Amino acid sequence: MTDSTPVDGQSVPAPRPPVTPPAASVAPTEPPEATEAPPARLWDRMRDDPQYAPEHLALEAVRRLGPEAARWAERARAAQPGVSAEALADQAVRRFVNQARLSGAVSGAAGLPGAVIDVGVLAWTQARMVLHIAAAHGIDPRHTDRATDLLVLQKVHKVAETARLALGVAAGRERAGALFGGGSQTALGRVMLKLGVRLAQMAGVRAAKRMFAKVVPGAAIVLGTWANSSATKDLANRSRALYAQGGTGVVPPPRQP
Repeated sequence: MTDSTPVDGQSVPAPRPPVTPPAASVAPTEPPEATEAPPARLWDRMRDDPQYAPEHLALEAVRRLGPEAARWAERARAAQPGVSAEALADQAVRRFVNQARLSGAVSGAAGLPGAVIDVGVLAWTQARMVLHIAAAHGIDPRHTDRATDLLVLQKVHKVAETARLALGVAAGRERAGALFGGGSQTALGRVMLKLGVRLAQMAGVRAAKRMFAKVVPGAAIVLGTWANSSATKDLANRSRALYAQGGTGVVPPPRQP
């Protein structure tokens, strides 16, 4: 029996968990905890409000993945006394870059729905990595400021102030949806296209609009493993630079060689 995620009245195959990276790339203190893909309720929320999909993902990531990252850092420090923040960050980056490399086409679905799920899984994996890097540097990954960090680091917003404003709007829409129900009246194809573009932009997938504009039902989309890992490595570098200086919500300029 195949699980499915409802999308605007239709069923889309649920994402298959990515293959677990080789043991050598995973910190020995990291147990399998959180799901590798966004939860079904988050997909529903993003489908009903695709304009604020990155904000909804950032809020849910901090709620769901922040505690996991905090537990991981606590166990890692207990198992490796004296380990440095940089060493812990290295462990997290290796793990999640490997996962990002494998995240393309994890859904098993073709065409636009499959592409949307794939970039959603990539954006979720990247958010999880950022929260683990924060925890490695002693920054609380459960704090609401981490959602702001995610949006700035993933270049959804240029500055923390606009990110916080957008998060407030998204949180308000989330509460309204819980009270009155969602249910976008927009055609499925348009909703999925907008959602896919927003998530692809969040995940650092270049030429997102052109890529999704060419997708038609029945066409297979496989995100390149190089593109996934390259975008995730770039995000890791920005995250490490931010949290090494205490996490201000403002991404510092690249270090000069």
